Amino acid sequence: MPEHLLLETRERVGLIRINRPQRMNALNNDVAREICDALFAFDADPAIGCMVITGNEKAFAAGADIGAMAEWDYAKVYGDDYITAEWEGIRRVRKPVIAAVAGYALGGGCELAMACDIIVAADSARFGQPEITIGTMPGFGGTQRLPRAVGKAKAMEWCLTGRMIGADEAERAGLVARVVPAADLEREAIATAAKIASFSLPVVMKIKEAINRAFESSLTDGLAFERREFHSTFALDDRKEGMRAFVEKRMPQFRNR
Repeated sequence: MPEHLLLETRERVGLIRINRPQRMNALNNDVAREICDALFAFDADPAIGCMVITGNEKAFAAGADIGAMAEWDYAKVYGDDYITAEWEGIRRVRKPVIAAVAGYALGGGCELAMACDIIVAADSARFGQPEITIGTMPGFGGTQRLPRAVGKAKAMEWCLTGRMIGADEAERAGLVARVVPAADLEREAIATAAKIASFSLPVVMKIKEAINRAFESSLTDGLAFERREFHSTFALDDRKEGMRAFVEKRMPQFRNR
């Protein structure tokens, strides 16, 4: 069992709760490794169709564990391949991952949320990349995913000032999908995950892959990729079932094949 996480399943949803309340859910290599291991396990489980990562009402993750990093030097972080070795596994997860964010999501916590596919934020959520205030810079995608989400101007301001961003501003900027009352956060995030998990899993994974491809290819290449993936759905039993159900005016019974 992981030391720093609480794991649950809610029907076809896998729930990962970061559980370091004494450190405001600060992230380190052990926590990152446990998160990736849990994601990989849910990803491999045919009974799971979507995952949710959350924290507690005070913090999703208040950043990386600065106390552990304070005395490190270049030789150590380069030699250890810090972040790349333990944190980047989330990029290999094929099923959708939702970040349910309440309280602080700062530094590595904001970057972890951005590495997920959808962010649902409580009205209490606070985002930011404050690394500049301690003499360093984002290292888990803050300068790369943030501009793709909110544009160059806002990413520059947020990263260069370290300003903390409220949930409403984050939603207006496009960082989060939607904001909900804090008391409803977990329920709403799990309901969204359950909705996704109710659809054909192969199609869900194809859509995730196609949208991610949009950020790493030209429009022409992206459209060609989308078209091939769309055509490939015509090999699926679920595509036949979904269209037949529509014609017959009934709910489809997807079998994930």
